[in-house]
Amino acid sequence: MSTKEQVLYTLLEENKAVSGEKLARRLGVSRTAVWKAITQLRRDGYKISACTNRGYRLAEGSDVITESEIRRWLTAETMGKTMEIYPCLNSTNLRARAASVTGAPEGLLVVADSQSGGRGRFGRVFYSPGRSGVYMSLVLRPQVHAGIAARITSLAAVAAARAIDALAGTQVQIKWVNDLYLNDRKVGGILCEASVEVESRHLEAVILGIGINVASMEFPKELKGIATSIGNECETAVSRSHLIAEICNQMEILYPQLTSGEFLAENRTRSNVIGREVTVCRGNERYQATATDIDGEGRLIVTTPEGTRVLDSGEISLKLGEKKA
Repeated sequence: MSTKEQVLYTLLEENKAVSGEKLARRLGVSRTAVWKAITQLRRDGYKISACTNRGYRLAEGSDVITESEIRRWLTAETMGKTMEIYPCLNSTNLRARAASVTGAPEGLLVVADSQSGGRGRFGRVFYSPGRSGVYMSLVLRPQVHAGIAARITSLAAVAAARAIDALAGTQVQIKWVNDLYLNDRKVGGILCEASVEVESRHLEAVILGIGINVASMEFPKELKGIATSIGNECETAVSRSHLIAEICNQMEILYPQLTSGEFLAENRTRSNVIGREVTVCRGNERYQATATDIDGEGRLIVTTPEGTRVLDSGEISLKLGEKKA
């Protein structure tokens, strides 16, 4: 961890003015190194006041993710019991997958302030700038067959939607199967990847990745009109550490329902596709249909002029601005 990052996390954890001398002594660096770190942090946009005879203090509202702040809100006993937090990763899913191979326990939480190679489904890039969103992965080890494990994406979508609603007072909807929506714009997504032992075909682990746009933000040209953030849609300020903890809390509540599928009732209620015209994309196949239901396995039921189809994979798109019937 760089001196800049160490200074940042120390100021957040102390939550009071800390002298340059104390910072230097605690971190084992020179006071000049501390001053340079403070200058860099200010350049990055962090508001740090310098109090005469007292030291440096991080202003309130500086939303920095730390383990202590996550644990402040964490009630789950398994999800997040162990955690790894990084300033930047290529991908939290990649790190969680590597950890799962070396025996990481169920519930390991991997968090990054930013991702240089964040991914969505089908290899798409997930926009992951620093100080703006929640980028997290959980290592899960469900004792179920692969067909049941496929429900985890739907379960996680409900957990994340509940967490956002609880903190922001919103009404998040779910676009089958893995997208979270606010006001007809995408605010987050789920990427669930299974790790299977090649010879036995035994399900060793599921890596659950969740990305949510939190702070008010400007999106790249290709995402404008498609993506949004919690901060862009509501006035309530949401702490990223609090949101991470609440997602873990909700996952712990819902995870025992994986086999029964009880959570799917809420997934249907939150659906923003049922009753709407959709475009279905499966491989090279592309056709228009009407989404009519989500069944007990989390599959999407659609109707076409040729009849009813059941989708357990693939992708659907909606016309923005079109409301449910």
